[in-house]
Amino acid sequence: MSAHLVKEAIDAFCKLDEYNLRDETSLSNLIDALCEYKHVIEAEELCFKKNRDNEYDNKLSGLNMESTKIYNMILRGWFKMKWWRKCREFWEEMDKRGVRKDLYSYAIYMDIQCKCGKPWKAVRLYKEMRKKGIELDVVAYNTVIRAIGISEGVDMAVRLYKEMIELGCQPNVVTFNTILKLLCESGRYREAHKILNLMTKKGCQPDIVTYHCFFMCLEKPREILKLFDRMIESGVRPRMDTYVMLMRKFGRWGFLRPVFLVWKKMEEHGLSPDEFAYNALIDVLLQKGLVDMARKYDEEMLLKGLSAKPRAELQTTMDTEGSN
Repeated sequence: MSAHLVKEAIDAFCKLDEYNLRDETSLSNLIDALCEYKHVIEAEELCFKKNRDNEYDNKLSGLNMESTKIYNMILRGWFKMKWWRKCREFWEEMDKRGVRKDLYSYAIYMDIQCKCGKPWKAVRLYKEMRKKGIELDVVAYNTVIRAIGISEGVDMAVRLYKEMIELGCQPNVVTFNTILKLLCESGRYREAHKILNLMTKKGCQPDIVTYHCFFMCLEKPREILKLFDRMIESGVRPRMDTYVMLMRKFGRWGFLRPVFLVWKKMEEHGLSPDEFAYNALIDVLLQKGLVDMARKYDEEMLLKGLSAKPRAELQTTMDTEGSN
């Protein structure tokens, strides 16, 4: 399906009948694959007879094309394509057709509401689920915690987090990261550190996203570097975008020493800087007026086949030297 051979995939599914393998499971696999690779229009046409070739009618007879599972897959497909209007229309169509929405239906649509900038609607859906007696899992709770935190504040998010634990749903690393991000964005770092310590006590190991929540919001280089060391000591390896983010942040503040500390750590961990890392370093050096050193790194990245940003400072200097 990754080769986008849609008709061939559908024909292959139909031929499964020859081996007595054409059933609800193989149908689900087909629809899921179509939606995963953004052939949602074709999946919808196949399931609901919209412009469907008549040749497939006999092959699809006897299969439940109206199951909630099939609808959820197609809804997730529209979500993957970010066709927000189509998501809403399909959600409403599910009601018109009498489709019984389950936990996964709501989880997908709550995520859709958050992604398209309407977290309050996700909270409304959560309340609707509670009225219907639908029990939430950790994935659904994570979406609602994020939504209620954005729309009603971090305290409401923490309250919902406590509620999920009382109801027997154990948080995972995404739950903690969601709350950490909300706390850090609100400047409540002391509480965020308590949550970080709580994660370890509950056997939920922090990941790189956990630390990114702090790095993006902390405003003191010393605090950031201390937490950076703690992260490495705990066994969490920084990604390239971690180094780039920190170098750019320190550079914006005008601190050169922390930039080189981070650069050195990157080399010590065996990571070869990419074009974003080089460009971040060169920008800081030029900001500090260290043109010769900036040119050195600029030439180094070019020798590695990386793309350097066009910079007037370096070009002007090179032109001047050439004229002499």
